[in-house]
Amino acid sequence: MQIESLQNQKIKNLLKLQEKSRERKNQGLFIVEGTQENELAINGGYEAVEVYICEDIYEANIKFGNPRRFEITRAIFEKIAYRKSTGGVIGVYKTKSSNLEDLNLPENPLVVVLEAVEKPGNLGAVLRTGDGAKVDAVIVCDETVDFFNPNVIRSSVGTLFTNNIASASKEAVLEFFTERNVQIVSTFLRDETISLYEANFTSGSAIILGTEATGLSDFWADNSDVLIKIPMLGFVDSLNVSNAAAICVYEAVRQRQ
Repeated sequence: MQIESLQNQKIKNLLKLQEKSRERKNQGLFIVEGTQENELAINGGYEAVEVYICEDIYEANIKFGNPRRFEITRAIFEKIAYRKSTGGVIGVYKTKSSNLEDLNLPENPLVVVLEAVEKPGNLGAVLRTGDGAKVDAVIVCDETVDFFNPNVIRSSVGTLFTNNIASASKEAVLEFFTERNVQIVSTFLRDETISLYEANFTSGSAIILGTEATGLSDFWADNSDVLIKIPMLGFVDSLNVSNAAAICVYEAVRQRQ
């Protein structure tokens, strides 16, 4: 089916899914833009229900399964696509559950936990680190987090679909780790805080990070096995949360090799 008008109801719904978290949650659908991102979604077991192709641009051969396929004009694609160089393809997928109980951690896991998400781009960058380091899960302590925000997918370059993800309250996350004997290593400054490079990550570990605005809450500081800091040698006393996550995670990976 060829779509040539921005007033088409399918195009209007695409824009709703792109712009409104409420629509994504109510419909149980989200959009994925770009060749690599769609391939990773399919390989990650996400089900495509609709695919919008701009034949003037699309050159890939993604095995989508059997979704409804629509052809759109270049003008429409350029209007609805965030980036013009993403391969001429937009997919619509069913969301998946991100319940904590669905996580099946291996023995001696390495997990990244964000207490909250200030910016979708930060979550996406942490997911990209999670993929690169092959962590066992990325958890957000916010049951309202929208993992399927297009900015998360875009900034993660599709690695949202390669990570095990979950969201839950901080109390539930703490109980989850306690039951599995996973040590809690939090980035928090107190008298007992040690350098990241003095911590031992060779056993099962969850690295907990706060937001850039407020840092980590006392809840995690009071319930941690180890408090760590990244040595700061310049004039500022903190890093972007995604940079901090990458430094901590790769130190843990280094110790485990």
